[in-house]
Amino acid sequence: MKDKLYTIPLTEAFQAEDECPFCYIERKLEQDALNFTLGSSSSYMESDIREQTDEMGFCKEHFKKMYKYGNSLGNALILQTHFRKQNKELTKQLQAFKPEKSSMFGKFKKTKEDGFDKISQWIAQSKETCFVCDHIKNDYDRYLDTFFYLFKSNPEFKELVKHSKGFCIHHFGELTNLVSAKLNDAQAEEYAKLIFPLMIENMNRLEEDINWLVDKYDYRNANADWKNSKDALQRGMQKIKGGYPADTDYQQNR
Repeated sequence: MKDKLYTIPLTEAFQAEDECPFCYIERKLEQDALNFTLGSSSSYMESDIREQTDEMGFCKEHFKKMYKYGNSLGNALILQTHFRKQNKELTKQLQAFKPEKSSMFGKFKKTKEDGFDKISQWIAQSKETCFVCDHIKNDYDRYLDTFFYLFKSNPEFKELVKHSKGFCIHHFGELTNLVSAKLNDAQAEEYAKLIFPLMIENMNRLEEDINWLVDKYDYRNANADWKNSKDALQRGMQKIKGGYPADTDYQQNR
């Protein structure tokens, strides 16, 4: 199969023999996003990047991963200006607060937005954006498009998919949700004929591994071979929800 630059990461993910190629891609994209945000390129020193991080901020999960990644100075510089902006916005919201007097019935049934609502809505909106999440999503969506492009146009890619371990349920859902928009009726039928049996086969395979992992704790199987069950716990968790529960913290290369 002849790869183009934009198809290489996707084909590499399928060749990795992972429980889910899109988990593999998502992890790589997240690592790339952390490297871009805090790594040796020092993007956080660029004024346009700092404007974006100040505006978008970070979700709780990625704040934690940024801390674990390392680079205390880079984190501090990013936090310094983002914190300043958040503090300024919070002060503005609180100083603009005007309590609304409500009737006895109004306490039970709100008919309009009050000052408390405005503050809580501002806080809720500030939690909806994350620079790292956004960085990942932009590239991830392109890989979803690339999957369907190759599925429609490249028989070798379909063979690669056929001999993969399928997908985690989360990413299988994402792909299947796009079928109607990305494929015509004949292609959608082909997708179902290829992917659905692949999912059943690999879910059954993994269920057998998990069953044997449990059976290995029976004293009667103490000397029996582990077969493929030693890492069945983390692979099973991944297959159900996605991600890599056994991963260690991703850290900056020094």
